[in-house]
Amino acid sequence: MSDAAAICTAAAALVGGDRERQHGSKLDNHTRIAVLWNGLLIAAGKAPARPLDAHDVANLMECLKMARRYSGSYNPDDYLDGVGYAAVAGEIRATMEAEK
Repeated sequence: MSDAAAICTAAAALVGGDRERQHGSKLDNHTRIAVLWNGLLIAAGKAPARPLDAHDVANLMECLKMARRYSGSYNPDDYLDGVGYAAVAGEIRATMEAEK
């Protein structure tokens, strides 16, 4: 999969299909991750200036995928998942703004 449109289409199918059915609401899932990460950071004495939220988690997961692109051999999933996490971050942020 080397075509940008194909990567975006595949990512959309994942985040709106299999993964959503498996993990449920993106906002709820990423909020739970944020709660766990905040607890771990606090326990480690590394509390962030403000607690991480669901949007932060999605952005950090996208960063993880970016970092993996520089490690080891080429893995198309690093790009596919990066696109997916960027889309999830956008959806979460839009949901958070709508709930204000």
